[in-house]
Amino acid sequence: MVTAGFMRIVSPCWKPSSEAENSTKDSNGRFDGLLWHKDFGSHVNGEFSMAVVQANSLLEDHSQLESGPMGSLDNGPHGTFVGVYDGHGGPETARFVCNNLFKNIKTILGAAFTSQNQGMSADVIMKAFLATEEEFLSLVKELWQEKPQIASVGSCCLVGVICSGYLYIANAGDSRVVLGKLDNLDKTVKAIQLSSEHNASYESVREELQLRHPHDPQIVVLKHKVWRVKGIIQVSRSIGDAYLKKTEFNKAPLLAKFRVREPFEKPIMTAEPSILVQKVVPEDQFLIFASDGLWEHLSNQEAVDIVNTSSRHGIAKKLVKAALCEAAKKREMRYSDLKKIDRGVRRHFHDDITVVVLFLDTHLASRNTYRGPFISIKGAGYSSSGIEH
Repeated sequence: MVTAGFMRIVSPCWKPSSEAENSTKDSNGRFDGLLWHKDFGSHVNGEFSMAVVQANSLLEDHSQLESGPMGSLDNGPHGTFVGVYDGHGGPETARFVCNNLFKNIKTILGAAFTSQNQGMSADVIMKAFLATEEEFLSLVKELWQEKPQIASVGSCCLVGVICSGYLYIANAGDSRVVLGKLDNLDKTVKAIQLSSEHNASYESVREELQLRHPHDPQIVVLKHKVWRVKGIIQVSRSIGDAYLKKTEFNKAPLLAKFRVREPFEKPIMTAEPSILVQKVVPEDQFLIFASDGLWEHLSNQEAVDIVNTSSRHGIAKKLVKAALCEAAKKREMRYSDLKKIDRGVRRHFHDDITVVVLFLDTHLASRNTYRGPFISIKGAGYSSSGIEH
């Protein structure tokens, strides 16, 4: 029997939503083999470009851009939301987050605006992350006997919100957002990383884990020259990964290879994001949101230079192709040869890569209202049998 819970995780994320009456069903992305791209569009605060390339047998990256009412009321604050969700162990958690995180932000912000006339805040975003986590863990419990593997699936979550002249960045995992900022002295555009990454390869993350788990000498382990949490996973924060958060999921029927040998009293990982809040200023030119697949091949400044010196049209696709060219070069291949390699095998050359480039208009960003079309795009167009058109 197919349960309602199972349908909640397999429903496709890529189709445009129609929540707002005024929403534009903007799903006019294009496909080029394993590459999906939405070359250009307008959002509440400026313009944007999106691209996704698949490497895994099942696409584990999901993403979305929502622009319009941030809360559940049309008369509430308006803005732009970007989400990049880099799944691991499977696509289910990333897909679930894509379908539910922004929905939770709208609900929580709507309640705050109605009861206290309060707008977007770091607290709203934190509550939405934790609500989405609890919903997913409840789903894992519901499916435990039918689909125990779901306990070993998780997703990094990178979120950006521009609302009422402020930028909010929330990150759990190792995706990254980089700001292209104009330097008024030399008129160059500098790369400024805005997100904190939670990967055990960073000494600061290992120290944080050791502080949280002072009685566990194996909380981080160097395995095959790579630092991993409990010798299993590189990221220390995520939504999902129930088997590393609740002992009830760290047992059969979950396969033994996923289980932690030692019992644990407190969650090994957390879903709490690091959050940054800052005012949008005229020097802020654009934001590059991307899963770690991009940053494995391009530095922050290289990515910013490409955006700054190129046409806005198709710029996300251009960043993805630049990363793929670097990946090919490392294997002494041409990009044209890499393109011929099918998903699954492609993972040996590069990861799934998601890129959203958000251009900023500070005049628009400072407004509390917006009269233009509302946009909802979810940029992951692949199924287990290939591309969904």
